Amino acid sequence: MTNKLDQTKKRVMSGMRPTGRLHVGHYLGVLKNWLLLQDTHTCFFMVADWHALTTQYAATENIAQNRLEMVLDWLSVGVDPTKATLYVQSDIPEIAELHLLLSMLVPKAWLEGSPTLKDLLKGGECNYGVLGYPVLQTADILTPRGEFVPVGKDQLPHLEISRDIARRFNHVYGGDILPEPKPLLTETPLVKGVDGNKMGKSSNNGILISDTDDETARKIKTAITDRNRILKTDPGDPNNCEVVFPYYQLFADEAAIALADSECRQALRGCMDCKKQLAEIVNEWLRPMRHRRNEFAQDMGAVQAILNAGRDHMRDEAQYTLGLVKTSMKLI
Repeated sequence: MTNKLDQTKKRVMSGMRPTGRLHVGHYLGVLKNWLLLQDTHTCFFMVADWHALTTQYAATENIAQNRLEMVLDWLSVGVDPTKATLYVQSDIPEIAELHLLLSMLVPKAWLEGSPTLKDLLKGGECNYGVLGYPVLQTADILTPRGEFVPVGKDQLPHLEISRDIARRFNHVYGGDILPEPKPLLTETPLVKGVDGNKMGKSSNNGILISDTDDETARKIKTAITDRNRILKTDPGDPNNCEVVFPYYQLFADEAAIALADSECRQALRGCMDCKKQLAEIVNEWLRPMRHRRNEFAQDMGAVQAILNAGRDHMRDEAQYTLGLVKTSMKLI
């Protein structure tokens, strides 16, 4: 049993729950950063389907399809399986075994006080899977011996329990066996949905990477602008525009942003005209991603082959880690 990867690069582990097709907020908040990391680090990107069960244990009919849809979105934006390992959590049984072993030394109070538990409880009951979520999350990170996890500042407390668990394991069994995963702070812009609320899958207010041009235009047509601007002839204020002008700032170039700002203030452009131009800009921005997605979608066998290769690679890594853990625990 050997570790086959180049050790000169630091290891990054990250994952997403397969709860539906991804929207542009996922790209700007997560995937854009993955594209940078895959060129500078040894990256492990996981489809966290077991984690989806914590809140969807009674509605599992879409998880299998959502796994593939999410990977299609990853590939469409440029996540490269030749640079990073892409795999499905449930394909790696060693993660579950490491989760079991780590759970033996995690105090109950750590779990009851974790911010992860508080967040998940907003959605319903506290089952065993919800309570143990931080331990499984730690196993996810430590199975490929992840040294860094990309997170926003608001997610730092969620990672701290994983550091505590790794530190406790090393203290109990001696030595630096498991890395204490460090946060890799990332800027996560707040991307509003077309209704002015935070863009989210459950709200159905987001522009999906996989949307058609017409679907995108229809959604942007409903987007909120400056509520104080009643008539087209009224001068507007882009600073009061809740959704449309912020989208210009996210997706348009500097010249288009400046022109939209100027014409709005001078009442030379109405809100509907502004939305039409924005739809063209967003569709142009998304077009290369959508083209790649359609190409991959026409050969799902190739997509599954990517996940199979990631599974095989990841299982080698997982078995290596379990060997270290079991040897330290004197189980082998």
